[in-house]
Amino acid sequence: MASLVTEPGFADVAIAHAHFARRLQLETDCSDVHESMEQGADFVLVDVRAPALFAAGHVPGAINIPHRAITAERMAEFPQDTLCVVYCAGPHCNGANRAALRLTGLGYRVKEMLGGIAGWHDERFSLASS
Repeated sequence: MASLVTEPGFADVAIAHAHFARRLQLETDCSDVHESMEQGADFVLVDVRAPALFAAGHVPGAINIPHRAITAERMAEFPQDTLCVVYCAGPHCNGANRAALRLTGLGYRVKEMLGGIAGWHDERFSLASS
């Protein structure tokens, strides 16, 4: 008898491979961001939460651009080929998705840092404050 997990079946290996490869083109995790920031990131890390939350604690090296403030005028300081990694409060928040939508609409390449600040905290990485 099949379980609730196996009953619906499994995707073809090629389909599954393409799916997970596509996800990695759009998502990264806190651990990879942490390591990359320590080695000298080749992307701009954007905290899209409100300024007060950013000031209380953010990922070291991140800049604060709340998702509602992402406009062509605000992003003009960054060349069009800038790679952006966005994060928000965590899985309960859609701010990173809203920011990614705005940034891709302006022509920037974007990845979401899964887990947001909650994931960063769960990994026990330090926060910066301003």
